[in-house]
Amino acid sequence: MGEVVSERLVGKIMREHGLKAHYVKPWTKTTRNSDFSKKLTNVLQRDFSPSKPNSVWCTDITYIWTKVGFVYLTSVMDLYSRKIIGWTLSLTLEADEVLQCVKMAKSKRHMEQAIIIHSDRGSQYVSKHYRELTDKMKLSYSDKANPWDNAPIEAFHALIKREWINRFIPENYEEAYSLVFEYIEGFYNTERIHSFCDYLSPNEYEQLFMKTLSA
Repeated sequence: MGEVVSERLVGKIMREHGLKAHYVKPWTKTTRNSDFSKKLTNVLQRDFSPSKPNSVWCTDITYIWTKVGFVYLTSVMDLYSRKIIGWTLSLTLEADEVLQCVKMAKSKRHMEQAIIIHSDRGSQYVSKHYRELTDKMKLSYSDKANPWDNAPIEAFHALIKREWINRFIPENYEEAYSLVFEYIEGFYNTERIHSFCDYLSPNEYEQLFMKTLSA
């Protein structure tokens, strides 16, 4: 809102309203590298500010705990607006689940032209089927054991857990799916403001871009 206040005042206001900050867990390595992945290159080089939508996407997988075990959230983000344009929640880490997520993103964006799609070096992203699905895209990969090369999507996965998922302990896959759907489709893309987007939601930021094209 443009109001400059001290951290101490923010803390005071939070206490008055019963608000508490969420602890941010340190990053830990959860993927392994194949021999093939050693040949892959980092095309993106941490350039996280593309000038238009559908020029750079990034994707990653994260773990969500339920009372009956882990489920796995795969997401695809358009870096221009930080919008989640594809996501799947799966019971396994099979490469097919990653493929479904990318297929969803491509269908929503009606993609024809080549773009950069960035990921880590997990086995799902170096699989033959993934490379076939993205054959018209320019593949980019994080350097070995370096999550900062894919920071925006890593940040989103930390955000959905900190702001929403960690408030609950989902009973099972179905409840976890409902929580993820509610956050991404009902809040994050449509309402949650983002400093990168000039404090607009991802949808609003993209709509503003389209208006400037037609002006």
